[in-house]
Amino acid sequence: MKALITGGGGFLGSRLAAALKARDPAAEITLLDVAFPPGLESKYRCIAGDVAAPEVIAKALARDTDSIFHLAAVVSGGAEADFDLGYHVNMDGTWKLLEAARKLAKPPRIVYTSSVAAFGGKMPDVLDDSTTPAPQTSYGTQKVIGEYLIADYTRKGYVDGRSLRLPTIVVRPGKPNLAASSFASSIIREPVTGVDVDCPVPDTTGVWILSPRRVVEAFVHAHDLPSEKWPTTRVVNLPGITLTVREMIDAMGRVVGEAATKRVRFVPDARIQAIVKTWPVRFRTERALAMGFKADESFDDVVRDFKASMAGA
Repeated sequence: MKALITGGGGFLGSRLAAALKARDPAAEITLLDVAFPPGLESKYRCIAGDVAAPEVIAKALARDTDSIFHLAAVVSGGAEADFDLGYHVNMDGTWKLLEAARKLAKPPRIVYTSSVAAFGGKMPDVLDDSTTPAPQTSYGTQKVIGEYLIADYTRKGYVDGRSLRLPTIVVRPGKPNLAASSFASSIIREPVTGVDVDCPVPDTTGVWILSPRRVVEAFVHAHDLPSEKWPTTRVVNLPGITLTVREMIDAMGRVVGEAATKRVRFVPDARIQAIVKTWPVRFRTERALAMGFKADESFDDVVRDFKASMAGA
């Protein structure tokens, strides 16, 4: 495998790189991002720069690259706050990457990370693969544009693309980012590590959740599926589990102890609430499950995995 991971300096990108290298030590992996944490540059070929800049893409994308994982994005809250930057990275970056990919020695296999922010407006109580995207944020709109670009370049035979609509990924380590969904990790991550945290949404807020471990597995699985397994559409809603904020906190209490739950304070943030309330929280994902994608069995296990990872850090 000769692979490029955009957004490779991020949490999921670096975990994906490690997973690919673990199963194929001979894999040649290039990471493209605006910056990299210490240690990555000694393990992989790292290119720092703008994912929407053709000269940066040309430097990162070798002519014989056969696999691309496109994770780079300005996240939801950031894309809403900076309209121009969101479109530059999320739309122009995807288009420029596809333009470069069509010039490779052979059509590469591309895994594109979309989002359930593709949906919004008046929605059914439970969504499925037949639900029409109707994004209510700039981020969701940019992700849907990316899905259509991936599908059209695949139709023309320029790439072999597959798009994954990701649930909210919990628990992310590190510091909060600009994603509107960042609170979903913060209300677990900070209390588990003994830090108080403000939750910007009510405890009745629902969230469609997938763990980091499962989403990395999904990236690899989506890549490995042969083209004929994507016959009707190149987009799939990944399976997840639906929980309210209160249910998440209660699970943390069972795994970590009740003291941790008292570290969560509810401090309303109207901007975050306005974004989050447009997102769907319940899905039927029979197609994804039939294709072999997997959800987490319980949120208790997700918290338990995070606690163990912190203990081993």
